[in-house]
Amino acid sequence: MKNFIKVALWVVVILMSLTNMTCEESVDTVEDSDNCDKTVVIDANNYNNLQTDYFTVVNAKIIGDCLSINFQASGCSGDTWVFNLIDSGAIAESYPEQRYLKIQFVNNEACLAVFTKQVSFNLKPLQISDNGGEVILHIDGLDDALSYKY
Repeated sequence: MKNFIKVALWVVVILMSLTNMTCEESVDTVEDSDNCDKTVVIDANNYNNLQTDYFTVVNAKIIGDCLSINFQASGCSGDTWVFNLIDSGAIAESYPEQRYLKIQFVNNEACLAVFTKQVSFNLKPLQISDNGGEVILHIDGLDDALSYKY
């Protein structure tokens, strides 16, 4: 019986290790903008009237043309969460130019558990021609601006 328990524990450890490796690998493989989950929306009216539910940004990074964000919020599973990235349409004339964005989060889950979810956004609509291939993104809720180089 002791040998069976030892073998079962090793199987569990190995399966957990493989699952963890798969999760970590998928986080950084969003390099092609065609593989982003969503596309940023440029809409001044939506930006100015945006309402959002409470969430926390765990981390955000730009990989290729995708902005990958890990969100954390309370819910039952996170499966019904809806995220949008809305650009104001305004471009600050500086070098490099700057854009202003907000995250919209819709959460209809009424549970007290906390979940983390990764969502990526295609940033190509934010590119500005003839500017040297860089724009600074100021995203409401993030402490630091992000540099999007394309």
